[in-house]
Amino acid sequence: MPRNKKGKRGSGSRGVRNGVKVESGASDDELASEVLSHYSSASEGASVQEEGPGSEPVDEQSAQEEAEDKLKQCIDDLMDKSVKTRLAALESLRQAFSGRLLGDFLLERRLTLSDCLERSLRKGGGEEQAAAARVSVLLCVQLGGGPEGEEGFKTLRPALCTVLSDSCASMAARHSCATALGMCCYVSAADDVEDLCKSLSHLESVFTSSYPNRDGVLPAHKPGTLALHCAALQAWELLVTLCPASRLRTLLDQHLPKLQACLASSDVDFRIAAGEAIALLFELGRDVDQDFLFQDTAELCAHLKVLATDGNKHRAKADRRKQRSIFREVLHYIENEDFTEEKIRFGVEGIYIDCWMRRRIYDAFKEVLGSGVRYHLQFNQLLRDIFELGAPLVLDASSIKATRVSRFEKHLYNSAAFKARTKQRNKVRDKRADVM
Repeated sequence: MPRNKKGKRGSGSRGVRNGVKVESGASDDELASEVLSHYSSASEGASVQEEGPGSEPVDEQSAQEEAEDKLKQCIDDLMDKSVKTRLAALESLRQAFSGRLLGDFLLERRLTLSDCLERSLRKGGGEEQAAAARVSVLLCVQLGGGPEGEEGFKTLRPALCTVLSDSCASMAARHSCATALGMCCYVSAADDVEDLCKSLSHLESVFTSSYPNRDGVLPAHKPGTLALHCAALQAWELLVTLCPASRLRTLLDQHLPKLQACLASSDVDFRIAAGEAIALLFELGRDVDQDFLFQDTAELCAHLKVLATDGNKHRAKADRRKQRSIFREVLHYIENEDFTEEKIRFGVEGIYIDCWMRRRIYDAFKEVLGSGVRYHLQFNQLLRDIFELGAPLVLDASSIKATRVSRFEKHLYNSAAFKARTKQRNKVRDKRADVM
């Protein structure tokens, strides 16, 4: 499990109700846009106790009922014979799940929805499998870390593992299933060591295909394979943060030398994923043992310095810039345990990303939730437990208005920051700085 300072997922259970289906006459093309718009209007005042002066009253109850009817129709459409209809329904559910909290609504229908997603994963085409995997992640995030979420994960895990291990499946489907397996296990089975080990093994069986062979040569892959291995490695990193100390020591000895060799990969994204994995394993190793030492640290740092200053013209300029930025951070952490802290703001709150573990966890949620990650940080108790934010805040309109910064104040702050940044850059650019 993660150290206490990193946060743990909630285990509170919710009530269970019998599912009820309601028919709706909405077309497939309307569902994707209407579901979100209805839920946006129904949830507009979710964190505000009182509305401001002059605002018109909104019939939230009727808007929410109408949105739920649309979602019920989407769930019904998952059993339709038309592939186009099923894809439209999956996309509508993805948008609704990532943008709003629907815990009570989903508790009543989780079994039906889980069965439909499992069917899409087992019998659907590549596009449908990828879409079903994305919705599976969001379903687990909505249900949280209680018994309902764990039950949903146990239903979906065999299908996710089957698609992930199927070399004949589409790369997009396997990519989505790798991400889904890691996130679903992290959210719903964090306390189940058996499920954790099985998920780790499935992910390892994918990305270790990019490890060097006995001669130390990295294998060549067909297009798209390294992107899959990158997704599997990042999902594996997420689950490694849950491993007990005894298991972690084995993983450090097994994977650190191989990941160091992967820094020579021809794919920039896989190189970066390998570098971030190395930094994360170093951090976890130091948490377990303050005297943790990797025997090839000097050679590793030399390789990282080359990547942090890479100027090869045969690589794209954007790739070089991205690579240098990441590997500078990795190098500074391994040499000096120095991490560049980042603050993520949402509403009137914020969280500090102050270590590689928290960065990996936040990036994983950001990948699956997209622009909805800030909303879930505000109101989803699962994320708030993981990042130790406590109960969701309930603010009135005057409190929210008091926390807002005026446009003029923003302008003054940006002007001062721009002036300071320009002065600093001019010092570096000045040729006389080199002489001094």
